[in-house]
Amino acid sequence: MNHKIETIILFAFFGILLFSCQKEIPAPKPPNILLIMADDLGYADMGSFGGDISTPNLDQLAKEGIRFSRFHTAPFCAVSRAMLLSGNFNHVAGMGSQDLVTGVPGYEGQLSDRIIPVPELLRSAGYHTYMAGKWHLGGSAEANPANKGFEKSFVTLEGGANHYSQRGIFPDVPVSIYTENGEEANWPAGAYSTDFYTDKLISYLNADREDGQPFFVFAAYTSPHWPLQVDSSYWKKYEGRYDVGYEVLREKRLESLKKAGMIHAAAQTPPLHTRVKPWDSLSPEEQKKEARKMELYAGMVENLDYNIGRLISHLKETGQYENTLIVFLSDNGAAAEDFYYHDYFGPFLQENYSDAFEDMGQENSFISYGPQWAEAGTAPFKYFKGYTTEGGMNAPMIISGPGVSPQNQINDQFLSIMDLAPTFYELAGIPYPKTWRGKEISGLAGSSLLPALTGDPKPIHDSTYVFGLEHRGDAMLRKGKWKLLNTKKPFELENFELYNLENDLSEQQDLKEVNPEKYQELLQEWEKFSKQVGIVTPSPKQGEGLN
Repeated sequence: MNHKIETIILFAFFGILLFSCQKEIPAPKPPNILLIMADDLGYADMGSFGGDISTPNLDQLAKEGIRFSRFHTAPFCAVSRAMLLSGNFNHVAGMGSQDLVTGVPGYEGQLSDRIIPVPELLRSAGYHTYMAGKWHLGGSAEANPANKGFEKSFVTLEGGANHYSQRGIFPDVPVSIYTENGEEANWPAGAYSTDFYTDKLISYLNADREDGQPFFVFAAYTSPHWPLQVDSSYWKKYEGRYDVGYEVLREKRLESLKKAGMIHAAAQTPPLHTRVKPWDSLSPEEQKKEARKMELYAGMVENLDYNIGRLISHLKETGQYENTLIVFLSDNGAAAEDFYYHDYFGPFLQENYSDAFEDMGQENSFISYGPQWAEAGTAPFKYFKGYTTEGGMNAPMIISGPGVSPQNQINDQFLSIMDLAPTFYELAGIPYPKTWRGKEISGLAGSSLLPALTGDPKPIHDSTYVFGLEHRGDAMLRKGKWKLLNTKKPFELENFELYNLENDLSEQQDLKEVNPEKYQELLQEWEKFSKQVGIVTPSPKQGEGLN
């Protein structure tokens, strides 16, 4: 072989080698997304936020990521879910009310065609999309998660369910309805909700593990939503801890929140809601039962943390943890509903469930922890779930995963649940289209949190950004540090109050008389906002019944 031929062969070899090396350089893989939502978890419950309940897995996530102290949801479950899965205001997303289903735009009772559901857009870009848990965004086939972008799903369609069986908790649905991948499904005998939903998600992840596609997992747990039910192995360790009562726990949590850095040192608790009876006015038997409620609640939160740990362990064992963004949040403030003695729900529940002390925590028991413990769960904020006060909407959130830095930090800026969808799209490299399925759609109302996740000090929302919400006549509007608030019925513009949340986190000093110009400015913003999103009060003739 002569020198010329050797040279040609050598160049060819290096050319092939260079080409093969270039081929082996993989393109950056979009991150997996694990979105975990607790149902009615209080702001002050988790250890990393200053709570007294054992949550080691969530606390570890907090150490590896960022805690968000001023993250805002809607004050109700379905409303928050609509905003979460759309990146838009609740009326734009179709959930102006989580109870009313009408033909009026904004009150469809399911995700509207004015938005693109997060799983649908992610799936179109090559993501696997899985869900297990609570849907609460419509019971029709059209509204089912199987038709809103979820490739695989096992869900309860209602706003709540028995944690052990298919025994219904609502008079109009005496047997709870579950679907898997859009088809009616049965609840496995003896399965516990949080355990079973975790099993489902792990099975979905395992089924497609080898194909290399990124995944979006929505773990929409129903814990610690009432009825308070959990195995005694979880609540026994808390026995006796809450015998001091809810007022003492509330003050303890105020101080522990300060120590954890979640609220400023000058924060105070507002007066208790008028529905709360003083602990000292209860009989010893009543106090014993009340303390058991909180023990059960704490046990449910600990079981929730255990199952979150199972998901994280699975990701680590399968080599997916390092490329998975994990977002944990609650859907609203702590829940104060107690339907066992409610005029409408009570007769059905009393016929089918027990509230006796000896049954508490079991499958046949229906117990809620009510406004008294909810006040401790939302310290230092005013009120709880259902109100547009900070207690109903300022919820805990932790984000951890690839690129999240600095770690073990607290971010205090105002953020909303609508900011998560834009974050997911930016991380996945997906542009948000102007039309979808041949129809023009609304632009995203939130903003990507990526700057906050990467240590950029620039605020996600500047002082001109307007965030508003209306539900059943309760209303609020936030602009910068200022907040309009209305919780009076029926809704009237003159009932709006004005608060400076920078100085008054507990919403105690109405400043509309002191700052009339700012009050008028925000009222004008309200008028623009309400027209923009389509806030109306549907008449009975327009309604088609309750959801």
